[in-house]
Amino acid sequence: MKRMTFTYKKQAEENRINQPKFLKRSAASVLLIHMLCLSVVPANLANAAATTTQSTETKAAETPAAAQKAIPTVESLNLAVKSAILLEPVTGEVILSVDAETPLPPASMTKMMTEYIVAEQVKQGKMSWDDVVTVSQNAAAQVGSRVFLAQGDQHTVRDLYIAMAIGSANDATVALAETVAPTEMEFVKLMNSEAKRMGMKTAHFANSTGLDIADMPEGTRPSDGQETVMSAMDAAILAKYIVTDHPDFNEFTTIQSYQFRPGATGKIDNLDWMLEANASVPNLKAYAYDGLDGLKTGHTNAAGNNFTGTAVRDGMRLISVVMGTDVQDQGSRFVETRKVLDYGFNNFEVKEMVSANQAVEGEEPVAVSKGKEESVAYETAGALSFVVPKGADASGLKVQTSIESGLEAPVAKGDKVGTATYTYQAKGMPEAQTKTVDLIASSDVEKAGWFKQLMRAIGGFFSDLFESIKNLF
Repeated sequence: MKRMTFTYKKQAEENRINQPKFLKRSAASVLLIHMLCLSVVPANLANAAATTTQSTETKAAETPAAAQKAIPTVESLNLAVKSAILLEPVTGEVILSVDAETPLPPASMTKMMTEYIVAEQVKQGKMSWDDVVTVSQNAAAQVGSRVFLAQGDQHTVRDLYIAMAIGSANDATVALAETVAPTEMEFVKLMNSEAKRMGMKTAHFANSTGLDIADMPEGTRPSDGQETVMSAMDAAILAKYIVTDHPDFNEFTTIQSYQFRPGATGKIDNLDWMLEANASVPNLKAYAYDGLDGLKTGHTNAAGNNFTGTAVRDGMRLISVVMGTDVQDQGSRFVETRKVLDYGFNNFEVKEMVSANQAVEGEEPVAVSKGKEESVAYETAGALSFVVPKGADASGLKVQTSIESGLEAPVAKGDKVGTATYTYQAKGMPEAQTKTVDLIASSDVEKAGWFKQLMRAIGGFFSDLFESIKNLF
């Protein structure tokens, strides 16, 4: 009897001790049964995600860098210039910059804008190279470099354009400007408008030639007295538009000499001593540069000697601008240009660093609601090229993606799902290069049927429910 009493008391004591756990489990069971009874079907089949943008930043997989030779500093070039720039026109990247944003007198490099506008007029069918131009009094009165046009002379647009492009003839330039617009000053308004469109930040044009205002004929000078100025950067931008929009520019700029009119005095020699073809000219071969096919010289006492040059080697075109070289030495602008172009061609190349239809390494597929598949992979819509040191690989390339959430089926292959911004800091270049490409779906995602969406929603509901219950214990 005593033993039975002891056993009963022991069992009662154990029940008392375990009572909280027992009650907790019981309560959880009741809660589960209650929720199952009341929640046969969730209120919403799927949660509509708000359209947001999530950004992640990753670095391209590190790979052993290819062998690269040391890139010299810009200072080591010992450039004797007031300003200079080197630009790759396809990517628009600046490779070298020396006070390139400082506005300076461009002298006859101004004529590049006149050349561009006239070429555009021909391209648009508003004038023809064979149109005949009658020379005005203003055009005939120009000083400086000229082909000695007389009022009433008649020449084709082509003849005048060549005289402007290779001989820097001021009279031919004004004659063309007055063919496009009623007066030179009206043409100047068009020049300044184009400068703004192109993104030239410092450029201001006072005339079509680059002459100082005091050297313009009386009665034709601008009333504000503001001289023509342009930075090396602006000159490079203008040159970029010329070589891009008018790739046939070198049909004119590579002409070594031109018989403008009969007789010995009617011959025009190209002022660009660096033309590749000059390698066979005894007194110019020291300046000839492999691949150089333009673009425009400039000289006044105020400006010194200037030159916007462009050359192509191994499929890469570069544009160089030097301003304010030795005013007493015409050859100085070409000597300095050689240093700038050599720096670019010897040390850099344009390289495709991101290919089209390339997956972004380390990124997860983007979620898709209401689809037969719950996510879709994505890839780049196009290729991206960068100016890089010769021999460089993609190990220095960084990428930041921006993926739209709330993507809903159906999704078609090629649909945009976000963007990827790639950044590359090349050794020796003044600024990092940044390029953005669209990210597109790699495959189709069809919309799921209602039953599949229902089952997926119920499965998601119970998964969340049991995860919550598990956390109670």
